[in-house]
Amino acid sequence: MDISAQQAVRLNALALYAISAVLLVAFYWQLAYDELPCPLCLLQRVAFVAMAVGPILTIRFGPKPLHYALVLFAALLGAAVAARQILLHIMPGDAGFGSAFMGYHFYTWAFIVFVAGIFAAAVMLCFGGQFSRSDAADATPAPRRGQFEMGAVALVMALTALNAASVLLECGFASCPGNPVHYELLQ
Repeated sequence: MDISAQQAVRLNALALYAISAVLLVAFYWQLAYDELPCPLCLLQRVAFVAMAVGPILTIRFGPKPLHYALVLFAALLGAAVAARQILLHIMPGDAGFGSAFMGYHFYTWAFIVFVAGIFAAAVMLCFGGQFSRSDAADATPAPRRGQFEMGAVALVMALTALNAASVLLECGFASCPGNPVHYELLQ
């Protein structure tokens, strides 16, 4: 079984919706429960946004192995940051940073999602049919992009802008505090 370029574009749009869901839950939790993200949490959000670059490029230009490599690099970076935070709070009796969601802290969930992203990108690389082009590569049009795909791109971009604005409010123009308790620019 192999997939076409159009199917790959659709799957990449689904990946963008999944990344958007992660960013949306984190952003909602921040606002609804007044739990400001720590610097490592912010780096994990950056890694999720970086993971979105590959699917956005695939939607725009069609599937290429480089796009999946970008996802792999971003997911590896994010997994390393999440693992670092897990290791900081692994000692018995350490309550961890922030509250738990379904029994795990958000940095543990982030690690799980980054590993899932690595797996998904590796699986997508196994389907070579999406990369095949005719002899006249210039004549092969990029896959069609509909509202589903463009909506995924717009959603990720909007959530990225909202998170960037939130970080500016939280940290101001200085480095972010290790244990943030209020928005610096709103004080």
